[in-house]
Amino acid sequence: LKDYFDKSVFEIEKTSKVPIIGVVNGLAWTAVGGDVLKIESIRIKGKGTMQLTGSLGDVMKESARIAMSVVKTLIDTKKLKIDAKNIPLTFKEKEDKLKIDSSEVYKRYDLHIHVPDGATPKDGPSAGIAMVSVISSILSSKKIRSEIAMTGEVSLSGDVLPIGGLREKLIAAHKAGMTKVLIPFKNYERDLEDIPKEVKDSLEIVGVNRVEEVLKEVLV
Repeated sequence: LKDYFDKSVFEIEKTSKVPIIGVVNGLAWTAVGGDVLKIESIRIKGKGTMQLTGSLGDVMKESARIAMSVVKTLIDTKKLKIDAKNIPLTFKEKEDKLKIDSSEVYKRYDLHIHVPDGATPKDGPSAGIAMVSVISSILSSKKIRSEIAMTGEVSLSGDVLPIGGLREKLIAAHKAGMTKVLIPFKNYERDLEDIPKEVKDSLEIVGVNRVEEVLKEVLV
């Protein structure tokens, strides 16, 4: 394991311990090992569009669109609480003190999601739960725990689906100083025996089946 850690093909940045809105730690597999992907999001007053940047491939873009639909469903079903002060109001709405439905939050903001290191192509579905987390954070103004990383595909119904490259991803989380990692429950059941003991001892590894479990862990 030490030899694996000493191979400095690229540097993995140490994590911050300060919770922040709109930034989440995803985990990726690359040809030279695992990596931590900082996925960022901002919101701008608009009409509900979403822009994706960072050299993302088609599958990763689809994953972001699925995540957006999942978050909309969470808001519509009141599983993700939206404070009314997060919804931009017209002058008339303010003047008349109209009650606005929480779904207006995703209709009145445009989102921009970016994965830094824009020159490096990125693809695959395993950032799904990270996308759900960052979109939920930016629309609800809730902070994300910076010491948590995650990997997992997400279905349109909000299920967390298994992924590949778990060993390399958990080693990357360990090197970055993460304290907790969220992974699909199916991976938790079948793949942990392949993970080096040093990595398992340093991380709290949590298996999740649903996006609601993810948000309960990650949002402050």
